Amino acid sequence: MTPEQNKTAEKMKSVKAAWDKAPAGPKKDAALKHYQAAEKANTAKNDTDTNKELDAATHALA
Repeated sequence: MTPEQNKTAEKMKSVKAAWDKAPAGPKKDAALKHYQAAEKANTAKNDTDTNKELDAATHALA
């Protein structure tokens, strides 16, 4: 894995952990949609979109 891929993988773990701890509700639902989009982008090896969706998921939980 490249350093960028490692960074993205760590970010995914961090966002997933934050999502797991979040209380149920519309914010968590919105964040899940972004996280799922990030997973798809990550599978497609698109780090730019992955990070964009992870940022959106983090913002949705805020």
